[in-house]
Amino acid sequence: MIRTIQKDGSILDLEENNEELNKIFWHTTSHILAQAVKRLYPNTKLGIGPAIENGFYYDFRVEKPLTEEDINKIEEEMKKIIKEDLPLERSTLSREEAIKLMKEKDEPYKVQLIEELPEGEEISFFKQGEFIDLCAGPHINRTGKVKAIKILSTSAAYWKGNQENDSMQRIYGVSFPKASQLEEHLRLLEEAKQRDHRKIGKELELFMTHELVGSGLPLYLPNGGKIRMLLERYIADKEIALGYSHVYTPSLANVELYKTSGHWDHYKEDMFPPMKLDNEEMVLRPMNCPHHMLIFKNKTRSYRDLPIRIGELAHDFRYENSGNVCGLERVREMCQNDAHLFVTPEQIKQEVGKVVELILSVYKDFGFNDYTFRLSLRDPNDKKKYFDDDEMWESAESQLRQILTELNLNFYEAEGEAAFYGPKLDVQIKTALGHDVTISTCQLDFLLPRRFELSYIGEDNKEHTPVVIHRAILGTFDRFISFLIEETKGAFPVWLSPVQAKILPITDDQLGFAREVESKLKAKGIRVEVDDSNEKIGYKIRKAQLEKVPYMLVMGAKEAEANAVAVRARKAGDIGQMSVEEFTNKIQEEIETKAI
Repeated sequence: MIRTIQKDGSILDLEENNEELNKIFWHTTSHILAQAVKRLYPNTKLGIGPAIENGFYYDFRVEKPLTEEDINKIEEEMKKIIKEDLPLERSTLSREEAIKLMKEKDEPYKVQLIEELPEGEEISFFKQGEFIDLCAGPHINRTGKVKAIKILSTSAAYWKGNQENDSMQRIYGVSFPKASQLEEHLRLLEEAKQRDHRKIGKELELFMTHELVGSGLPLYLPNGGKIRMLLERYIADKEIALGYSHVYTPSLANVELYKTSGHWDHYKEDMFPPMKLDNEEMVLRPMNCPHHMLIFKNKTRSYRDLPIRIGELAHDFRYENSGNVCGLERVREMCQNDAHLFVTPEQIKQEVGKVVELILSVYKDFGFNDYTFRLSLRDPNDKKKYFDDDEMWESAESQLRQILTELNLNFYEAEGEAAFYGPKLDVQIKTALGHDVTISTCQLDFLLPRRFELSYIGEDNKEHTPVVIHRAILGTFDRFISFLIEETKGAFPVWLSPVQAKILPITDDQLGFAREVESKLKAKGIRVEVDDSNEKIGYKIRKAQLEKVPYMLVMGAKEAEANAVAVRARKAGDIGQMSVEEFTNKIQEEIETKAI
Protein backbone atom coordinates (compact mmCIF):
# COMPACT_ATOMS: atom_id res chain seq x y z
CA MET A 1 0.00 0.00 0.00
CA ILE A 2 1.13 3.55 -0.78
CA ARG A 3 -0.44 6.48 1.06
CA THR A 4 -1.46 9.44 -1.08
CA ILE A 5 -2.72 12.93 -0.32
CA GLN A 6 -5.86 13.77 -2.30
CA LYS A 7 -6.99 17.15 -3.61
CA ASP A 8 -9.23 17.62 -0.58
CA GLY A 9 -6.38 16.82 1.79
CA SER A 10 -7.68 13.35 2.68
CA ILE A 11 -5.34 10.33 2.83
CA LEU A 12 -5.96 7.39 0.51
CA ASP A 13 -4.18 4.04 0.34
CA LEU A 14 -3.46 2.67 -3.15
CA GLU A 15 -2.21 -0.73 -4.25
CA GLU A 16 1.10 -0.87 -6.12
CA ASN A 17 1.07 -1.46 -9.90
CA ASN A 18 -2.01 0.73 -10.07
CA GLU A 19 -2.29 3.04 -13.09
CA GLU A 20 -3.63 5.87 -10.94
CA LEU A 21 -0.72 5.41 -8.53
CA ASN A 22 1.77 5.73 -11.41
CA LYS A 23 0.28 9.12 -12.32
CA ILE A 24 0.48 10.24 -8.68
CA PHE A 25 4.08 8.99 -8.45
CA TRP A 26 5.02 10.89 -11.59
CA HIS A 27 3.31 14.05 -10.42
CA THR A 28 5.14 13.92 -7.09
CA THR A 29 8.44 13.21 -8.81
CA SER A 30 7.98 16.31 -10.98
CA HIS A 31 7.96 18.27 -7.69
CA ILE A 32 11.12 16.45 -6.60
CA LEU A 33 12.68 17.45 -9.94
CA ALA A 34 11.65 21.10 -9.43
CA GLN A 35 13.04 21.07 -5.88
CA ALA A 36 16.37 19.68 -7.13
CA VAL A 37 16.61 22.31 -9.88
CA LYS A 38 15.85 25.13 -7.42
CA ARG A 39 18.49 23.84 -4.99
CA LEU A 40 21.15 23.75 -7.70
CA TYR A 41 20.06 26.77 -9.73
CA PRO A 42 18.13 29.12 -7.39
CA ASN A 43 17.45 31.76 -10.06
CA THR A 44 15.50 29.32 -12.23
CA LYS A 45 11.79 30.18 -12.60
CA LEU A 46 9.17 27.43 -12.29
CA GLY A 47 6.64 26.71 -15.01
CA ILE A 48 4.36 23.66 -14.75
CA GLY A 49 5.10 20.01 -14.00
CA PRO A 50 2.33 17.55 -14.88
CA ALA A 51 2.22 13.78 -15.06
CA ILE A 52 1.82 12.60 -18.66
CA GLU A 53 1.10 9.24 -20.32
CA ASN A 54 4.51 7.71 -19.62
CA GLY A 55 6.14 9.80 -16.92
CA PHE A 56 6.26 13.52 -16.22
CA TYR A 57 7.89 16.75 -17.26
CA TYR A 58 8.60 20.14 -15.72
CA ASP A 59 9.13 23.41 -17.58
CA PHE A 60 11.76 25.86 -16.33
CA ARG A 61 12.85 29.34 -17.36
CA VAL A 62 16.63 28.97 -17.02
CA GLU A 63 19.44 31.53 -17.07
CA LYS A 64 21.38 29.39 -19.54
CA PRO A 65 20.49 26.05 -21.18
CA LEU A 66 21.00 23.03 -18.98
CA THR A 67 23.75 20.73 -20.25
CA GLU A 68 24.08 16.96 -19.94
CA GLU A 69 26.39 17.56 -16.97
CA ASP A 70 23.68 19.71 -15.36
CA ILE A 71 21.10 16.98 -15.93
CA ASN A 72 23.32 14.42 -14.20
CA LYS A 73 23.69 16.76 -11.21
CA ILE A 74 19.92 17.28 -11.06
CA GLU A 75 19.27 13.54 -11.10
CA GLU A 76 21.74 13.02 -8.23
CA GLU A 77 20.09 15.82 -6.26
CA MET A 78 16.69 14.20 -6.82
CA LYS A 79 18.04 10.98 -5.30
CA LYS A 80 19.21 12.95 -2.24
CA ILE A 81 15.72 14.44 -1.81
CA ILE A 82 14.25 10.95 -2.02
CA LYS A 83 16.67 9.70 0.66
CA GLU A 84 15.64 12.61 2.87
CA ASP A 85 12.15 11.05 2.89
CA LEU A 86 10.49 14.46 3.12
CA PRO A 87 6.78 14.54 3.98
CA LEU A 88 4.47 16.32 1.55
CA GLU A 89 2.10 18.73 3.27
CA ARG A 90 -0.94 20.28 1.66
CA SER A 91 -2.19 23.76 2.51
CA THR A 92 -4.62 26.30 1.07
CA LEU A 93 -4.35 30.08 0.81
CA SER A 94 -6.59 32.90 -0.28
CA ARG A 95 -5.94 34.42 -3.70
CA GLU A 96 -4.19 37.44 -2.16
CA GLU A 97 -2.03 35.28 0.13
CA ALA A 98 -1.13 32.92 -2.70
CA ILE A 99 -0.07 35.76 -5.02
CA LYS A 100 1.94 37.36 -2.20
CA LEU A 101 3.74 34.07 -1.47
CA MET A 102 4.69 33.46 -5.11
CA LYS A 103 5.85 37.08 -5.54
CA GLU A 104 8.05 36.72 -2.47
CA LYS A 105 9.58 33.61 -4.04
CA ASP A 106 9.97 35.48 -7.35
CA GLU A 107 7.89 32.97 -9.34
CA PRO A 108 6.15 35.10 -12.00
CA TYR A 109 4.65 32.16 -13.91
CA LYS A 110 2.97 30.86 -10.75
CA VAL A 111 1.59 34.35 -10.07
CA GLN A 112 0.10 34.37 -13.56
CA LEU A 113 -1.50 30.96 -13.04
CA ILE A 114 -3.08 32.10 -9.76
CA GLU A 115 -4.42 35.28 -11.34
CA GLU A 116 -6.07 33.22 -14.08
CA LEU A 117 -7.89 30.90 -11.65
CA PRO A 118 -11.68 31.44 -11.44
CA GLU A 119 -12.96 33.47 -8.49
CA GLY A 120 -13.80 31.27 -5.55
CA GLU A 121 -11.66 28.32 -6.65
CA GLU A 122 -9.61 26.80 -3.84
CA ILE A 123 -5.89 27.52 -4.19
CA SER A 124 -3.72 24.75 -2.77
CA PHE A 125 0.02 24.26 -2.32
CA PHE A 126 2.20 21.24 -1.57
CA LYS A 127 5.34 21.62 0.53
CA GLN A 128 8.28 19.23 0.91
CA GLY A 129 11.19 20.47 3.00
CA GLU A 130 12.15 23.98 1.90
CA PHE A 131 10.26 23.65 -1.40
CA ILE A 132 6.65 24.70 -1.95
CA ASP A 133 4.69 24.62 -5.21
CA LEU A 134 1.27 25.70 -6.41
CA CYS A 135 -0.56 22.44 -7.07
CA ALA A 136 -3.99 20.80 -6.85
CA GLY A 137 -2.49 17.33 -6.22
CA PRO A 138 -2.87 14.49 -5.53
CA HIS A 139 0.55 13.32 -4.30
CA ILE A 140 2.15 10.46 -2.44
CA ASN A 141 2.73 11.46 1.19
CA ARG A 142 6.54 11.14 1.33
CA THR A 143 9.39 11.56 -1.16
CA GLY A 144 10.99 8.36 0.15
CA LYS A 145 8.23 6.25 -1.42
CA VAL A 146 9.88 6.88 -4.78
CA LYS A 147 12.49 4.16 -5.22
CA ALA A 148 13.63 4.57 -8.83
CA ILE A 149 13.94 7.65 -11.06
CA LYS A 150 15.37 8.49 -14.44
CA ILE A 151 15.61 11.77 -16.34
CA LEU A 152 14.90 10.77 -19.92
CA SER A 153 15.42 13.86 -22.05
CA THR A 154 15.15 17.62 -22.35
CA SER A 155 13.64 19.82 -25.03
CA ALA A 156 12.75 23.41 -25.79
CA ALA A 157 9.22 24.56 -24.96
CA TYR A 158 7.15 27.71 -24.76
CA TRP A 159 5.23 28.94 -21.75
CA LYS A 160 1.70 27.55 -22.14
CA GLY A 161 2.70 26.08 -25.51
CA ASN A 162 2.45 29.45 -27.24
CA GLN A 163 5.46 30.44 -29.32
CA GLU A 164 4.68 34.10 -28.63
CA ASN A 165 5.48 33.45 -24.94
CA ASP A 166 8.78 32.99 -23.09
CA SER A 167 10.97 30.05 -24.07
CA MET A 168 11.43 27.34 -21.44
CA GLN A 169 13.52 24.21 -20.98
CA ARG A 170 11.44 21.09 -20.48
CA ILE A 171 12.85 18.11 -18.58
CA TYR A 172 11.19 14.71 -19.01
CA GLY A 173 11.48 11.87 -16.51
CA VAL A 174 9.86 8.79 -15.05
CA SER A 175 9.74 7.13 -11.63
CA PHE A 176 8.42 4.00 -9.91
CA PRO A 177 8.03 2.49 -6.44
CA LYS A 178 10.32 -0.40 -7.46
CA ALA A 179 13.65 -0.47 -9.30
CA SER A 180 12.47 -3.48 -11.32
CA GLN A 181 9.59 -1.40 -12.72
CA LEU A 182 12.00 1.26 -13.92
CA GLU A 183 14.20 -1.38 -15.55
CA GLU A 184 11.21 -2.82 -17.39
CA HIS A 185 10.04 0.65 -18.42
CA LEU A 186 13.48 1.54 -19.81
CA ARG A 187 13.57 -1.79 -21.65
CA LEU A 188 10.23 -0.98 -23.28
CA LEU A 189 11.45 2.49 -24.20
CA GLU A 190 14.48 1.00 -25.92
CA GLU A 191 12.24 -1.53 -27.66
CA ALA A 192 9.95 1.29 -28.79
CA LYS A 193 12.97 3.16 -30.12
CA GLN A 194 14.05 0.13 -32.14
CA ARG A 195 10.50 -0.29 -33.48
CA ASP A 196 9.91 3.38 -34.28
CA HIS A 197 8.41 3.35 -37.77
CA ARG A 198 10.05 6.69 -38.60
CA LYS A 199 13.52 5.25 -37.92
CA ILE A 200 12.81 2.01 -39.79
CA GLY A 201 11.03 3.85 -42.59
CA LYS A 202 14.16 5.90 -43.22
CA GLU A 203 16.51 2.90 -42.99
CA LEU A 204 14.45 0.80 -45.41
CA GLU A 205 13.67 3.77 -47.68
CA LEU A 206 9.92 3.41 -47.28
CA PHE A 207 8.90 7.05 -46.95
CA MET A 208 10.31 10.51 -46.37
CA THR A 209 9.15 13.97 -45.35
CA HIS A 210 10.34 17.37 -46.52
CA GLU A 211 9.66 20.86 -45.23
CA LEU A 212 9.01 22.07 -48.78
CA VAL A 213 6.07 19.67 -48.98
CA GLY A 214 4.79 20.41 -45.49
CA SER A 215 4.24 18.96 -42.03
CA GLY A 216 2.18 15.76 -41.88
CA LEU A 217 2.49 15.10 -45.63
CA PRO A 218 4.81 12.10 -46.11
CA LEU A 219 6.18 11.02 -49.49
CA TYR A 220 6.13 7.27 -50.21
CA LEU A 221 9.40 6.07 -51.73
CA PRO A 222 9.40 3.11 -54.17
CA ASN A 223 9.69 0.47 -51.41
CA GLY A 224 6.89 2.01 -49.37
CA GLY A 225 4.86 2.57 -52.53
CA LYS A 226 5.02 -1.16 -53.29
CA ILE A 227 3.74 -2.04 -49.82
CA ARG A 228 0.87 0.43 -50.06
CA MET A 229 -0.06 -0.74 -53.57
CA LEU A 230 -0.09 -4.37 -52.39
CA LEU A 231 -2.32 -3.49 -49.43
CA GLU A 232 -4.71 -1.55 -51.65
CA ARG A 233 -5.00 -4.44 -54.09
CA TYR A 234 -5.35 -6.95 -51.26
CA ILE A 235 -8.29 -5.28 -49.53
CA ALA A 236 -10.01 -4.22 -52.77
CA ASP A 237 -9.93 -7.82 -54.04
CA LYS A 238 -11.43 -9.07 -50.78
CA GLU A 239 -14.19 -6.48 -50.96
CA ILE A 240 -14.99 -7.19 -54.62
CA ALA A 241 -15.38 -10.87 -53.75
CA LEU A 242 -17.95 -9.84 -51.11
CA GLY A 243 -20.04 -7.75 -53.48
CA TYR A 244 -18.62 -4.27 -52.91
CA SER A 245 -18.75 -1.69 -55.70
CA HIS A 246 -15.83 0.73 -55.69
CA VAL A 247 -16.18 4.38 -56.59
CA TYR A 248 -14.00 7.49 -56.90
CA THR A 249 -15.15 10.77 -55.42
CA PRO A 250 -13.43 14.19 -55.28
CA SER A 251 -11.31 15.31 -52.36
CA LEU A 252 -12.83 18.79 -52.57
CA ALA A 253 -16.47 19.63 -51.84
CA ASN A 254 -18.81 22.50 -51.16
CA VAL A 255 -19.08 23.43 -47.47
CA GLU A 256 -22.86 22.93 -47.79
CA LEU A 257 -22.27 19.19 -48.18
CA TYR A 258 -20.80 19.01 -44.68
CA LYS A 259 -23.46 21.31 -43.25
CA THR A 260 -26.06 18.87 -44.57
CA SER A 261 -24.25 15.87 -43.09
CA GLY A 262 -23.63 17.62 -39.75
CA HIS A 263 -19.86 17.33 -39.95
CA TRP A 264 -19.49 21.09 -40.20
CA ASP A 265 -21.06 21.55 -36.77
CA HIS A 266 -19.32 18.60 -35.11
CA TYR A 267 -16.01 18.39 -36.96
CA LYS A 268 -15.18 21.86 -38.25
CA GLU A 269 -12.15 22.36 -35.96
CA ASP A 270 -10.49 19.28 -37.48
CA MET A 271 -11.04 20.40 -41.08
CA PHE A 272 -8.89 22.62 -43.26
CA PRO A 273 -10.18 26.18 -43.68
CA PRO A 274 -12.66 26.81 -46.52
CA MET A 275 -11.50 28.26 -49.85
CA LYS A 276 -13.47 30.78 -51.89
CA LEU A 277 -13.76 29.57 -55.50
CA ASP A 278 -16.00 31.58 -57.80
CA ASN A 279 -19.35 31.65 -56.00
CA GLU A 280 -18.69 28.56 -53.91
CA GLU A 281 -17.03 27.95 -50.56
CA MET A 282 -15.02 24.75 -50.89
CA VAL A 283 -13.24 22.59 -48.34
CA LEU A 284 -10.93 19.57 -48.39
CA ARG A 285 -12.96 16.62 -47.24
CA PRO A 286 -12.25 14.98 -43.87
CA MET A 287 -14.33 11.86 -44.67
CA ASN A 288 -16.25 10.22 -47.51
CA CYS A 289 -19.68 9.30 -46.17
CA PRO A 290 -21.47 12.43 -47.48
CA HIS A 291 -20.28 11.66 -51.03
CA HIS A 292 -21.46 8.07 -50.77
CA MET A 293 -24.86 9.24 -49.51
CA LEU A 294 -25.27 11.23 -52.72
CA ILE A 295 -24.22 8.24 -54.84
CA PHE A 296 -26.96 6.17 -53.19
CA LYS A 297 -29.44 9.00 -53.77
CA ASN A 298 -28.47 9.24 -57.45
CA LYS A 299 -31.36 6.99 -58.51
CA THR A 300 -34.45 5.26 -57.18
CA ARG A 301 -33.63 2.18 -55.08
CA SER A 302 -35.74 -0.87 -54.33
CA TYR A 303 -35.53 -3.16 -51.31
CA ARG A 304 -34.44 -5.78 -53.86
CA ASP A 305 -31.26 -3.72 -54.51
CA LEU A 306 -30.21 -3.73 -50.87
CA PRO A 307 -27.74 -4.22 -49.37
CA ILE A 308 -25.67 -1.83 -51.49
CA ARG A 309 -22.01 -1.84 -50.52
CA ILE A 310 -20.05 1.20 -51.72
CA GLY A 311 -16.29 1.12 -51.17
CA GLU A 312 -13.53 3.61 -51.85
CA LEU A 313 -9.80 3.97 -51.31
CA ALA A 314 -10.29 7.62 -50.55
CA HIS A 315 -7.96 10.52 -49.79
CA ASP A 316 -9.09 12.57 -46.80
CA PHE A 317 -7.66 15.59 -45.03
CA ARG A 318 -7.52 16.40 -41.32
CA TYR A 319 -6.06 19.59 -39.88
CA GLU A 320 -3.81 17.92 -37.31
CA ASN A 321 -1.83 20.20 -35.03
CA SER A 322 1.76 20.36 -36.28
CA GLY A 323 2.95 19.12 -32.88
CA ASN A 324 0.83 15.96 -33.24
CA VAL A 325 1.86 14.82 -36.70
CA CYS A 326 4.09 11.76 -36.59
CA GLY A 327 5.54 9.97 -39.61
CA LEU A 328 2.76 7.87 -41.15
CA GLU A 329 0.89 7.43 -37.87
CA ARG A 330 -0.67 10.91 -37.73
CA VAL A 331 -0.82 12.74 -41.04
CA ARG A 332 -2.75 15.59 -42.60
CA GLU A 333 -3.61 13.68 -45.77
CA MET A 334 -4.55 10.03 -45.47
CA CYS A 335 -5.95 7.27 -47.64
CA GLN A 336 -8.83 5.39 -46.04
CA ASN A 337 -10.04 1.87 -46.70
CA ASP A 338 -13.59 3.16 -46.44
CA ALA A 339 -16.99 1.68 -47.26
CA HIS A 340 -20.67 2.38 -46.58
CA LEU A 341 -23.30 -0.33 -46.57
CA PHE A 342 -26.90 0.74 -47.24
CA VAL A 343 -29.24 -1.82 -45.69
CA THR A 344 -32.80 -2.40 -44.57
CA PRO A 345 -33.32 -2.62 -40.79
CA GLU A 346 -33.78 -6.38 -41.18
CA GLN A 347 -30.35 -6.70 -42.83
CA ILE A 348 -28.34 -4.97 -40.08
CA LYS A 349 -27.42 -8.08 -38.13
CA GLN A 350 -26.37 -10.08 -41.22
CA GLU A 351 -24.29 -7.26 -42.68
CA VAL A 352 -22.54 -6.38 -39.41
CA GLY A 353 -21.79 -10.09 -39.11
CA LYS A 354 -20.22 -10.10 -42.57
CA VAL A 355 -18.11 -7.08 -41.66
CA VAL A 356 -16.87 -8.90 -38.56
CA GLU A 357 -16.08 -11.99 -40.69
CA LEU A 358 -14.06 -9.80 -43.07
CA ILE A 359 -12.16 -8.25 -40.15
CA LEU A 360 -11.31 -11.67 -38.74
CA SER A 361 -10.24 -12.94 -42.18
CA VAL A 362 -7.86 -9.99 -42.60
CA TYR A 363 -6.45 -10.41 -39.10
CA LYS A 364 -5.77 -14.07 -39.82
CA ASP A 365 -3.83 -13.12 -42.97
CA PHE A 366 -1.67 -10.71 -40.97
CA GLY A 367 -1.28 -12.98 -37.96
CA PHE A 368 -3.08 -10.65 -35.53
CA ASN A 369 -4.18 -12.72 -32.54
CA ASP A 370 -4.33 -10.35 -29.56
CA TYR A 371 -7.35 -8.08 -30.01
CA THR A 372 -10.63 -7.21 -28.33
CA PHE A 373 -13.93 -5.73 -29.49
CA ARG A 374 -15.08 -2.43 -28.01
CA LEU A 375 -18.63 -1.14 -28.18
CA SER A 376 -18.13 2.63 -28.37
CA LEU A 377 -21.11 4.54 -26.98
CA ARG A 378 -22.20 8.13 -26.49
CA ASP A 379 -21.33 9.75 -23.17
CA PRO A 380 -24.75 10.16 -21.50
CA ASN A 381 -23.38 12.91 -19.25
CA ASP A 382 -21.87 14.99 -22.07
CA LYS A 383 -24.09 14.95 -25.13
CA LYS A 384 -22.85 18.20 -26.73
CA LYS A 385 -20.65 16.58 -29.34
CA TYR A 386 -23.33 14.09 -30.42
CA PHE A 387 -26.42 14.50 -32.56
CA ASP A 388 -29.32 15.34 -30.26
CA ASP A 389 -31.82 12.49 -30.56
CA ASP A 390 -32.04 10.33 -27.45
CA GLU A 391 -34.49 7.87 -29.00
CA MET A 392 -32.22 7.28 -32.00
CA TRP A 393 -29.19 6.75 -29.75
CA GLU A 394 -30.95 4.33 -27.45
CA SER A 395 -32.22 2.32 -30.41
CA ALA A 396 -28.87 2.26 -32.22
CA GLU A 397 -26.86 1.35 -29.11
CA SER A 398 -29.23 -1.40 -28.04
CA GLN A 399 -29.30 -2.89 -31.55
CA LEU A 400 -25.53 -2.95 -31.87
CA ARG A 401 -25.17 -4.42 -28.38
CA GLN A 402 -27.70 -7.13 -29.25
CA ILE A 403 -25.90 -7.92 -32.53
CA LEU A 404 -22.55 -8.33 -30.75
CA THR A 405 -24.15 -10.57 -28.14
CA GLU A 406 -25.85 -12.75 -30.77
CA LEU A 407 -22.57 -13.02 -32.71
CA ASN A 408 -20.97 -14.38 -29.50
CA LEU A 409 -18.27 -11.72 -29.57
CA ASN A 410 -16.52 -10.90 -26.32
CA PHE A 411 -16.69 -7.11 -26.05
CA TYR A 412 -16.53 -4.31 -23.53
CA GLU A 413 -18.32 -0.97 -23.55
CA ALA A 414 -16.68 2.47 -23.64
CA GLU A 415 -18.72 5.61 -23.13
CA GLY A 416 -17.69 8.75 -25.00
CA GLU A 417 -16.01 6.92 -27.92
CA ALA A 418 -18.92 6.95 -30.38
CA ALA A 419 -19.04 8.92 -33.63
CA PHE A 420 -21.27 12.00 -33.50
CA TYR A 421 -23.93 10.22 -35.55
CA GLY A 422 -24.00 6.80 -33.90
CA PRO A 423 -22.38 4.02 -31.87
CA LYS A 424 -19.64 1.83 -33.30
CA LEU A 425 -17.71 -1.37 -32.92
CA ASP A 426 -13.97 -0.75 -32.64
CA VAL A 427 -11.38 -3.52 -32.74
CA GLN A 428 -8.55 -2.83 -30.30
CA ILE A 429 -5.31 -4.60 -31.21
CA LYS A 430 -2.60 -5.11 -28.61
CA THR A 431 0.72 -3.98 -30.06
CA ALA A 432 4.14 -5.51 -29.52
CA LEU A 433 4.75 -2.76 -26.94
CA GLY A 434 1.55 -3.52 -25.05
CA HIS A 435 -0.50 -0.55 -26.29
CA ASP A 436 -4.06 -0.73 -27.59
CA VAL A 437 -4.62 0.70 -31.07
CA THR A 438 -7.82 0.91 -33.10
CA ILE A 439 -7.49 -0.49 -36.60
CA SER A 440 -10.93 -1.61 -37.75
CA THR A 441 -14.28 0.06 -37.07
CA CYS A 442 -17.90 -0.70 -37.86
CA GLN A 443 -20.43 2.07 -37.17
CA LEU A 444 -24.21 2.05 -37.14
CA ASP A 445 -25.83 5.19 -38.53
CA PHE A 446 -29.53 6.10 -38.48
CA LEU A 447 -28.86 9.84 -38.77
CA LEU A 448 -27.12 10.63 -42.07
CA PRO A 449 -29.69 8.74 -44.19
CA ARG A 450 -32.33 11.03 -42.66
CA ARG A 451 -30.29 14.19 -43.18
CA PHE A 452 -29.75 13.35 -46.85
CA GLU A 453 -33.37 12.19 -47.22
CA LEU A 454 -32.35 8.77 -48.53
CA SER A 455 -35.05 6.25 -49.30
CA TYR A 456 -35.80 2.94 -50.99
CA ILE A 457 -39.08 1.40 -52.10
CA GLY A 458 -40.11 -1.41 -49.79
CA GLU A 459 -42.19 -4.51 -50.43
CA ASP A 460 -45.25 -2.41 -49.53
CA ASN A 461 -44.43 0.02 -52.38
CA LYS A 462 -43.83 2.78 -49.80
CA GLU A 463 -40.67 4.79 -49.19
CA HIS A 464 -38.46 3.69 -46.31
CA THR A 465 -35.21 5.13 -44.91
CA PRO A 466 -32.19 2.83 -45.13
CA VAL A 467 -29.70 2.30 -42.32
CA VAL A 468 -26.03 2.95 -43.13
CA ILE A 469 -23.15 0.88 -41.79
CA HIS A 470 -19.85 2.77 -41.94
CA ARG A 471 -16.85 0.44 -41.87
CA ALA A 472 -13.09 0.56 -42.31
CA ILE A 473 -11.11 -2.68 -42.17
CA LEU A 474 -7.52 -1.46 -42.49
CA GLY A 475 -8.41 2.03 -41.27
CA THR A 476 -6.08 4.40 -43.11
CA PHE A 477 -3.33 2.79 -45.14
CA ASP A 478 -0.86 5.27 -43.68
CA ARG A 479 -1.50 4.37 -40.06
CA PHE A 480 -1.83 0.68 -40.91
CA ILE A 481 1.60 0.69 -42.58
CA SER A 482 3.13 2.49 -39.58
CA PHE A 483 1.57 -0.18 -37.35
CA LEU A 484 2.94 -3.01 -39.54
CA ILE A 485 6.41 -1.48 -39.57
CA GLU A 486 6.52 -1.32 -35.78
CA GLU A 487 5.03 -4.79 -35.29
CA THR A 488 7.43 -6.47 -37.71
CA LYS A 489 10.42 -4.12 -37.20
CA GLY A 490 10.35 -3.82 -40.98
CA ALA A 491 10.65 -7.58 -41.55
CA PHE A 492 7.44 -7.86 -43.58
CA PRO A 493 5.99 -11.25 -44.52
CA VAL A 494 7.14 -12.51 -47.91
CA TRP A 495 3.92 -11.58 -49.73
CA LEU A 496 4.19 -7.97 -48.58
CA SER A 497 7.96 -7.41 -48.79
CA PRO A 498 9.03 -4.80 -51.37
CA VAL A 499 11.85 -7.13 -52.44
CA GLN A 500 11.11 -10.80 -51.85
CA ALA A 501 14.47 -12.23 -52.87
CA LYS A 502 17.95 -10.81 -53.46
CA ILE A 503 20.30 -12.62 -55.84
CA LEU A 504 23.91 -12.43 -54.65
CA PRO A 505 26.53 -13.60 -57.19
CA ILE A 506 29.89 -14.31 -55.55
CA THR A 507 31.90 -13.00 -58.51
CA ASP A 508 31.18 -11.28 -61.81
CA ASP A 509 31.52 -14.69 -63.47
CA GLN A 510 28.06 -15.56 -62.12
CA LEU A 511 26.36 -12.34 -63.29
CA GLY A 512 25.02 -13.96 -66.46
CA PHE A 513 23.46 -16.81 -64.48
CA ALA A 514 22.13 -14.29 -61.93
CA ARG A 515 20.31 -12.39 -64.68
CA GLU A 516 18.81 -15.63 -66.01
CA VAL A 517 17.46 -16.53 -62.56
CA GLU A 518 16.18 -12.97 -62.11
CA SER A 519 14.21 -13.21 -65.37
CA LYS A 520 12.70 -16.58 -64.44
CA LEU A 521 11.59 -15.35 -60.99
CA LYS A 522 10.18 -12.09 -62.34
CA ALA A 523 8.21 -14.06 -64.94
CA LYS A 524 6.52 -15.82 -62.01
CA GLY A 525 5.60 -12.48 -60.41
CA ILE A 526 8.31 -12.60 -57.74
CA ARG A 527 9.89 -9.27 -56.76
CA VAL A 528 13.62 -9.89 -57.06
CA GLU A 529 16.81 -7.85 -57.41
CA VAL A 530 20.42 -8.70 -58.29
CA ASP A 531 23.23 -7.24 -56.20
CA ASP A 532 25.80 -6.74 -58.96
CA SER A 533 28.16 -4.63 -56.85
CA ASN A 534 31.86 -5.39 -56.56
CA GLU A 535 31.57 -6.08 -52.83
CA LYS A 536 32.53 -9.36 -51.18
CA ILE A 537 29.75 -11.89 -50.60
CA GLY A 538 29.81 -11.39 -46.82
CA TYR A 539 29.10 -7.70 -47.28
CA LYS A 540 26.29 -8.44 -49.75
CA ILE A 541 24.64 -10.83 -47.28
CA ARG A 542 24.86 -8.35 -44.41
CA LYS A 543 23.42 -5.60 -46.61
CA ALA A 544 20.47 -7.79 -47.64
CA GLN A 545 19.87 -8.72 -44.00
CA LEU A 546 19.81 -5.04 -43.00
CA GLU A 547 17.32 -4.44 -45.81
CA LYS A 548 15.12 -7.18 -44.21
CA VAL A 549 14.90 -9.12 -47.49
CA PRO A 550 13.15 -12.50 -46.81
CA TYR A 551 15.43 -14.60 -49.05
CA MET A 552 19.02 -14.32 -50.27
CA LEU A 553 20.08 -16.48 -53.21
CA VAL A 554 23.84 -16.93 -53.14
CA MET A 555 25.42 -18.26 -56.31
CA GLY A 556 28.99 -19.21 -57.09
CA ALA A 557 30.53 -21.39 -59.78
CA LYS A 558 29.14 -24.57 -58.19
CA GLU A 559 25.56 -23.24 -58.14
CA ALA A 560 25.79 -21.89 -61.69
CA GLU A 561 26.99 -25.28 -62.95
CA ALA A 562 24.14 -27.10 -61.13
CA ASN A 563 21.49 -24.54 -62.17
CA ALA A 564 20.82 -24.05 -58.44
CA VAL A 565 20.98 -21.42 -55.71
CA ALA A 566 22.24 -21.51 -52.12
CA VAL A 567 19.25 -20.20 -50.17
CA ARG A 568 19.56 -18.09 -47.03
CA ALA A 569 16.39 -17.12 -45.15
CA ARG A 570 16.05 -13.89 -43.19
CA LYS A 571 15.27 -15.75 -39.95
CA ALA A 572 16.54 -19.30 -40.42
CA GLY A 573 19.86 -18.46 -42.05
CA ASP A 574 21.40 -20.97 -44.49
CA ILE A 575 18.76 -23.52 -45.54
CA GLY A 576 20.76 -25.26 -48.26
CA GLN A 577 21.00 -25.57 -52.00
CA MET A 578 17.85 -25.73 -54.15
CA SER A 579 17.17 -25.86 -57.83
CA VAL A 580 15.69 -22.65 -59.22
CA GLU A 581 12.40 -24.47 -59.76
CA GLU A 582 12.33 -25.75 -56.16
CA PHE A 583 12.91 -22.26 -54.77
CA THR A 584 10.32 -20.78 -57.10
CA ASN A 585 7.70 -23.27 -55.88
CA LYS A 586 8.64 -22.64 -52.25
CA ILE A 587 8.34 -18.85 -52.37
CA GLN A 588 5.20 -18.94 -54.52
CA GLU A 589 3.47 -21.11 -51.94
CA GLU A 590 4.43 -18.69 -49.16
CA ILE A 591 3.10 -15.77 -51.20
CA GLU A 592 -0.17 -17.48 -52.08
CA THR A 593 -0.85 -18.65 -48.50
CA LYS A 594 0.33 -15.33 -47.03
CA ALA A 595 2.59 -17.24 -44.69
CA ILE A 596 3.63 -15.22 -41.65
